[in-house]
Amino acid sequence: MPSPLPSSRLGLFARILAALRETDPDAKCAAATALWGDWQAGGWSALGDDCAAVPAIPLPVPGRPARPELVPPAQVPLRGVGTREGRGAMLHAVAHIEFNAINLALDAAFRFRGLPADYYGGWLQVAAEEALHFGLIRARLRGLDYDYGDFPAHNGLWELALKTADDPLARMALVPRLMEARGLDATPPILARFRQAGDAETVAALEVILRDEVGHVALGDRWFRHLCAERGLPAEATYRRLLDDYRAPRVKPPFNTEARLAAGFSAAELADLAAHAAENNAGAAVGKPEEPA
Repeated sequence: MPSPLPSSRLGLFARILAALRETDPDAKCAAATALWGDWQAGGWSALGDDCAAVPAIPLPVPGRPARPELVPPAQVPLRGVGTREGRGAMLHAVAHIEFNAINLALDAAFRFRGLPADYYGGWLQVAAEEALHFGLIRARLRGLDYDYGDFPAHNGLWELALKTADDPLARMALVPRLMEARGLDATPPILARFRQAGDAETVAALEVILRDEVGHVALGDRWFRHLCAERGLPAEATYRRLLDDYRAPRVKPPFNTEARLAAGFSAAELADLAAHAAENNAGAAVGKPEEPA
């Protein structure tokens, strides 16, 4: 068994909590990267198991910088890429998603205890990859003379994490398997817009993000199905039920079918979700109340 690393004098959960609460983006990214590196070097033996010493906290407390200003989704500026400002606003929205995703991955590792070691290693890897993504997009923002915090953003992704803080099954369903899977659908059109604008560097960064996000959704799918099996629940029917029970944002085709299949969705489930979305749209057209976005 390898000796503990010098950076691992704090146990795993204490270090994850410190990274989660870190407000400086650079420091948060460095902490997430170090956690994953130390896990690769020795797993539990390198990081220490301090589960009992550091209890889970009642609600997520993610650290974030004073800016960006958080506003309702309708107040986030439009993100066309035909101008420098439009490209900056679009990139800022992506950077904000990636920053939130670091916190989401850290919280998934910190919050839910008693799962197999692979669960924790998987989410530490995701946190490190999200930190890489944030850095890639922030560099593109700076290339346009902007930085993270220069545009307003909304907090919808974290609000869904709050709703699922007490159940890892719901968290796996509604964050990676819903919200991050929606990102798989949204990224190809964004890529096309930056290609059309001739921004090859941003295209390269977004291609890295899309590649890695397939694995992140697949990780959520793996643990969602694992937890469903432990509880004797049918996975795909349970997913549909959770979408309704939590009044989650709608699943919105068209899907990135290739990416979703690679991430663990079945063709039958995608067809069912598309039919469900069509039913919701038809209901809204005749006056059915909108679900919260």
